[in-house]
Amino acid sequence: MVKVLLALIVLANGIFAFRFFSDFIKHKADVFKESGSNALLAVWGFIVFFLSTFGISDFALSTVFYRLRKLIDDTKLPGTLNTQCAIPVAVMALAYISTISVDQTTLILLIISQMVGAYFGPRFVVKMPVKQIRAFMGFGLLTAAFFVLAGKFGILPAGGEAVGLSGGKLILGMVLLLVYGALNNLGVGSYAPTMATVYALGLNPAIAFPVMMGACTFSVPLGAMEFVRLDKYGRKITFFCSVFGTLGVLAAVFIVKSLDTAMLQWVVAAVIMIAAIDLIHSVFKSSKA
Repeated sequence: MVKVLLALIVLANGIFAFRFFSDFIKHKADVFKESGSNALLAVWGFIVFFLSTFGISDFALSTVFYRLRKLIDDTKLPGTLNTQCAIPVAVMALAYISTISVDQTTLILLIISQMVGAYFGPRFVVKMPVKQIRAFMGFGLLTAAFFVLAGKFGILPAGGEAVGLSGGKLILGMVLLLVYGALNNLGVGSYAPTMATVYALGLNPAIAFPVMMGACTFSVPLGAMEFVRLDKYGRKITFFCSVFGTLGVLAAVFIVKSLDTAMLQWVVAAVIMIAAIDLIHSVFKSSKA
């Protein structure tokens, strides 16, 4: 079953890669006119997905960086966050998903649930005014910061020993991952809430990684293809993150292998909270205007 799952990961993300690069070639005359120097985006793609491999949210970091540098319009930011991470996350999943034992029924049902949320999410996002998108993304950043700080202060549940779910816990897990899949399309990363859910439902903490990777590597390309179809994403950013982000993942997996992120997590939490406050402030400011 694991081999089938890995083959499906390659297939799903291969279809996204084909859709994206077809769109990229179609608009190649305009791609490199988009904001951001090639070198900057290449370095950023490598760094952000290198860190993402160790559990630092690429959604949160990219939201802060792209808004700070004014690299993409807020209306295209949720789509860009999804399209840029599809291929690097697939590489993470292929590298790690076969190394940890998890109940296959639980894994498959949670993956399907997040895929459903991811499929329908983009249809609502593209119709949202920029103020609502900023509000959701501000909420997402605050949520990400909360989970980082909750982990640092030992507030999150420690998890259990189970390798699978059944009954009410499985249904609850499916409903929550469906919601997380939809929120992904609003630029709200699903890693942190998925990890908290895994812990709270009594699963072994090690199970969090294959569940997160498995769910994201199917749900993200599904939503990302919709953003490509609807032309609501940054092609240049996606190209450089797909290429150099993949290199960052490979460097993390095969060269560095482990990284002490304890101090980095405090810095990330502080930066995320500042960015969240800025987003929410802009929402209130525009409301008054």
